[in-house]
Parts: sequence; C-alpha cells; structure tokens
Amino acid sequence: LHPGGPAEPVTINRRFQSRGGYIEISNDRVFSKQPFALLEIFLLLEQHPELHGVRAGTIRAIRQHRHLIDDKFRADIRARSLFMEIIRQPQGITHELRRMNTYGILAAYLPAFEHIVGLMQYDLFHCYTVDEHILTVVRNLRRFTVHELALEFPLCSHIMATLPKPELLYLAGLFHDIAKGRGGDHSTLGGKDAHEFCIQHGLSDYDADLVTWLVNQHLLMSSTAQREDISDPVVVNRFAQLMQNTVYLDYLYLLTVADIRGTNPGMWNTWKDALLKQLYYNARRALQRGLQDPLKRAEHIQRVQQDATTLLETLTPAAQTIWESFGEEYFLRHAPEQVAHHTRLLLERADNRHIVDIQPATERGGTERFICAPATTGLFSRNAAVLDPLGLNVVDAVISTTADNHILDTFKVLEDSGKPVEGARRIEEIHSALLDEISGKGRRTWTISRRPPRQYRHFPVKTHIEFKLDELDQRTVMELVTSDRPGLLSRIGRAFADCEIKLLNAKIATLGARAEDVYYITDRNDQPLTETLISACLTKAIHKYLDEEESTVSMQ
Repeated sequence: LHPGGPAEPVTINRRFQSRGGYIEISNDRVFSKQPFALLEIFLLLEQHPELHGVRAGTIRAIRQHRHLIDDKFRADIRARSLFMEIIRQPQGITHELRRMNTYGILAAYLPAFEHIVGLMQYDLFHCYTVDEHILTVVRNLRRFTVHELALEFPLCSHIMATLPKPELLYLAGLFHDIAKGRGGDHSTLGGKDAHEFCIQHGLSDYDADLVTWLVNQHLLMSSTAQREDISDPVVVNRFAQLMQNTVYLDYLYLLTVADIRGTNPGMWNTWKDALLKQLYYNARRALQRGLQDPLKRAEHIQRVQQDATTLLETLTPAAQTIWESFGEEYFLRHAPEQVAHHTRLLLERADNRHIVDIQPATERGGTERFICAPATTGLFSRNAAVLDPLGLNVVDAVISTTADNHILDTFKVLEDSGKPVEGARRIEEIHSALLDEISGKGRRTWTISRRPPRQYRHFPVKTHIEFKLDELDQRTVMELVTSDRPGLLSRIGRAFADCEIKLLNAKIATLGARAEDVYYITDRNDQPLTETLISACLTKAIHKYLDEEESTVSMQ
C-alpha cells in the first residue's frame, strides 16, 4: 500500500492529522475525551477537499465510540454548532452526510433517522430505501449550486443562487421523509421533528417555520401540478395563497424537483418539468400581482386572446368566427401558442372535417397531438386505443366541443421511455393511424398487444373511484386509483361512452404500478353527474371494463 514507506503525519489540529491524504485521530483517546470530535471530523473533511477519506483505524474508532452520542451529546452547543456548520459548508455536504450515514453517526445524532436506515418501500414507484432517497434528494439540491451543472436545470440553478439561506433547503430535504414507516401522515410527523430540530439548533422562528412548512407541504406542488388544472386562474390563486410569498414558492419548487428526481431515475421527464415550471411561473405572477387582486378568468381569457392575436399578426373575420365557435373553456385551457396554431390549422383546412396535427416537442413538455373531428360517441376511447399499440402514453388531455359540434382534442403523449416523439417516420406512423381512425377508415377492433410488466402482478392496486362536485364550473371530478395497464384510458373511455359521459379534461399520473388519474366530466347535457348516473351506470361500467381480461378493444 505504501511502497515508499508509511507517510509522515501532517497536523490538522490538536485532535486530527492527515497521513498519505487520509484523515486520522492524533491519538486513541480523542473520541473518549472529546466526543464532539465525532462530528468535527466530517466538518474537517469538507474544509479540506484534498483529503481522500478516513483511515481504517479511525473508522473503527468512530464506530466504537458512537454510543457516546446520547441526549447529553445532542444538547451540547458544540455538537449542535458543528452539525449546522456541516450543513452550511459550500462543498462536500453530500459526501459527508453519506459518510456519516455509513458510519452510523447520522442515525445516532438524529434518532428519527435511525428508523429509516435501510427501510424499504415496497412498490414500483420508489427504487431506493428511505435513507438513500433522502440523501439523493440532498444531492440533487446541491447540484443546483454547481456552476458547471447550471445547464442541467437552468431555472433551478438560477433560483438557488438567489436563496438567502440554502441550508434551510438542505434541512427540509433531510427531514421531508424522515417519518416514513411510523404510521400516520409522514409529512406532519416529519414537520414536528424538523421544527424541534430547528429550535434546538438556534434557528430563528422564521427559519424554523419555513423548514417546517416545507416538510409539511413537500408533496403539495407535485400533486397540484399533476392532478389539477393549473391553467385555471382559480387553481393558481388557491395555490399561490398557500405559498404566502415568492420565497416560500422558490424553496418549494426546488425541493419538489429534487424530490421527484430522487424517487426513481425514470420518473422525471420533460412533461413533469414543464408542468412544474408552468405552475411555478403562474403562481409567481399571482404573488407579484397581489393575492388581494387575483386574476379573474375573464381577464385570463382576454390575455390569451390578445397574445394569440399578436402571434397571428391579425385577426381576420374568418379567424374571429372560429374563435366564437370555441367557447370560453377552450381559451381557459390552452396557451396562446396553441390557440394561434390551432386557428391556422382550421383556416388552412376549412374544407376538411378531419384534422390531425402532431407537434413533436413543445415548451409545454411532451408531444402534442391535436385532433379536430365531428363529435361522435366513443371518440376519446378510440383515440386512446389507437395510441396504445403504438407504444405511446397519454399524460394530459383537453377536450373541447365547438358550437358546430366538432371535437377539439389535445393530447400530450410520451414514448414508453418518457421522451417526446422523435423522427419523421414515427410521426407519420402516428398521424396515419389517427387520421384513419377518426375518418372511419380504421379497424373495427384494436388488439392491446402490450402486456403489463411482469413485476406489476406482485403489486396489485385495488380500484378506487371517488366523485366530487366542482361547483364553480358545474362539472364532476372523478378521481381514479387503479393498477396501471395497457389500454387503461381506452377502457375508461368505453365506460364514458356507455353512460353518455362528456370528458372535458384529464390529468394522467402513473406511479410505478399505480395509476392515479383525474377526469373532469359532465353528462350529455353539460351538467354535473347525478347520484343515480354515478351509481347505476358509470361506476358499474368502469369496474366492468377494468376487471375484464380480454385484450381486444371494440370500436363499435
């Protein structure tokens, strides 16, 4: 190991020295006489990046003396100051937290952390143990501070550079899942642990409240973005009120991105990136405008139309006629770029009753597939059935009906890999299949050839359906939790068709083997669903199609 002979020790301080690039204790009694050195060694490793690690004898000494980390040790101002200094260092935080976890020091100093070391989460959504997930989230947060990685997540890197106290974000990352496995709401329990820690370690009431709030609300942004209509000013204003100010919004956005990326490498994609950015920007504008003066829907629609007019350069009488047929809902749920693009398509193909358009990659994430066709029963189900054999996953759907009884159907889709559609041949394949289907040239049946991954059978999810009334928009919100499977959307669409249900909007979220979808629906008269319709028809139809084992989707 040392062909030139053992290296001479180089003194670091009275307790530690380095030998051959590795840190070691200066004598065997360091930890027994001065237990706070059990934390100091990790701070020194951060402050001396030239050190490669810890010598084996010192690692053994750390493990032999970690029992000294007791309540008296945790109450020592020196230990508390050292731990906070470890969190505040400009470099090495991730490496040293991982080393502390490996040596058992992190679990000894944070008793709550001991319960999650090696704790498995038995699903296909989380691929790490809880402690590994937490440390990965902290690593992701630290990457936002590295200048060389700024192009990886430009917005996150920019926000991170403006945070007054980044250490508060690292503490929130450290505590956000620390209460997993205890029973009860892990966010609430973790928030209590975080608040107690912050007060004990001398943080101000404001800082302690911020860390506690982040732990309590760490799932709020992702659930809002994936389950609610974030183009709706009412949803955005409600979310902004929970943020309180832009500082809280900045911290939560960074924690949310790091958390999703730290759950499973395959979970992050351009669609989730675009969703979170959209919610972040919308909420930030709402906060800057002032919560006492929220943006009204009519004002939002007017802005969308003004921006779309600018993109079109001029609003011709023909375009004005098209807009009048769209209705307010369309402008509420589409961006100005989409409105302008769809208007051009309809103007260029005024004599064509069937339009299929595919935008490979958009700023809103994923591939956008737009269809204009005469309104017919089961159109949603048939379109979903066409996309499934092509290996495409629908992540969002917005459906509008025009005054002349045409369907404007905007789907956002991703490949199985989670990436947008690429390649002219691939786009043409999808375009041809969809155009044939909506124009009546498609097949009478579609065989769902894809099978669920083999692992899914070991993680069954019981189907749960919940209905809520959206009084503001006079529609019904249907929340569905079930096992993910090929052809799921098509099966749901068949249930809607059987019960003459109109689908207005859909938010699709897949978490491993678990599908958590939200559908915004009305009856055929554009009214919320009655209790009788829900119980007598829709619920039975959904269970019927989800429970059937046949893999053929009928188009009749």
